[in-house]
Amino acid sequence: MISHVPLEIRTLSDRLVDVLRDFILSGAIEPDLPIRQDALASDLRVSKIPLREALARLEQDGLVVSQPNRGFFVRPMTPEEAEEIYALRLKLEPDAAAAACLIATDADQEVARQALAAFDIDAVAHKPTVGALNRAFHIALVKPGGNRITTSIVARLHVLADRYVRKHLEPKGRVPRAEAEHHEMLDAWIKRKDAKVRKLISEHLEGTLGDLRAVLRSQGAPRAGKAVDKKKGAGAKPSRAARG
Repeated sequence: MISHVPLEIRTLSDRLVDVLRDFILSGAIEPDLPIRQDALASDLRVSKIPLREALARLEQDGLVVSQPNRGFFVRPMTPEEAEEIYALRLKLEPDAAAAACLIATDADQEVARQALAAFDIDAVAHKPTVGALNRAFHIALVKPGGNRITTSIVARLHVLADRYVRKHLEPKGRVPRAEAEHHEMLDAWIKRKDAKVRKLISEHLEGTLGDLRAVLRSQGAPRAGKAVDKKKGAGAKPSRAARG
């Protein structure tokens, strides 16, 4: 008798999407050079067809952009993109998490606790997983609301925000502040104080955006629409996938 256990069928393209997303979010593939598909396919020991499919899907997610006759590029980080991502998060996350806290089960609350504990460990160690763990914590506060479309959109915004979260946490003192804010948010969420949850998450996102405005502009991040293939400064060493 065949068991009715659902199976996760993942194609090579599916797996490549995850691998390439991690490369992009960690900075292993740089945003200002063309992605050399031959070199990347060789490094990953795959053919170019599934690789190209994965890149096309990442373009739909907003992480890469294609240019006619020039191939794919990682989208550069820009102040304008940060503004748009966080404006959308502010419209969705505070209300979604506030509603979710009222109906979250004990199991949901434990998931949120564990997600924050994992974030705390890796954030202190400045590990490259910090963006994904930050995303897992925030999603844990939203998902129990049961609104699948809202959760899906918030999750996609978090993928786009991942590089900005990493950038935000770089300066000294940012990690302890983020941890303190996260714990305050979780405490209110577990106690089902929906109004406080809404307020704390809004302040958390607004504070992060404020920090990003200063960091991105001070570091001369390219503005939206600026060419992504500008020459790199002297001494910079691009990845093999970018160099070809």
